[in-house]
Amino acid sequence: MPILGAASALLLATNASASEAPAAVAPALSASIDLAITGLRSEKGNVLVCLSANPKFFPDCSKDKNARKLKVSATKAGSIEIPDVKPGTYAVALVHDENGNGKMDLRLFLPREGFGFSRNPKIRMGPPKFKSAQFTVGKDNAQYSVKMKYIL
Repeated sequence: MPILGAASALLLATNASASEAPAAVAPALSASIDLAITGLRSEKGNVLVCLSANPKFFPDCSKDKNARKLKVSATKAGSIEIPDVKPGTYAVALVHDENGNGKMDLRLFLPREGFGFSRNPKIRMGPPKFKSAQFTVGKDNAQYSVKMKYIL
């Protein structure tokens, strides 16, 4: 075999074995979010948690297929962990579903059950915008405090 042919064969063999070798996989980056919930008026029912990265579906994330939704017994809702959260910008909405029917109950367009949001924005007419409740998650675990509010 001529020298040039041998070099080409060696180069092809090296490239073939390199392409067959497993690729180095970067570690998946994720963090957990720990929520300290204060101000629950009772231990009845559940606390519904919604973690969303989509402003279009905040705070009602019922139609957000990518939102993380948790239901935690109100008796255990003083501290809630949301594990394995990818880096990004998110907002959290909470509902104290005292009667356990899986939704926020209203009376004359006002919430009858408790609610809370990440960053505890001031509540005026209607729910806050995503921007006022948003926070950024990186590779490190994060802790946030959410104070529940009740109108009726």
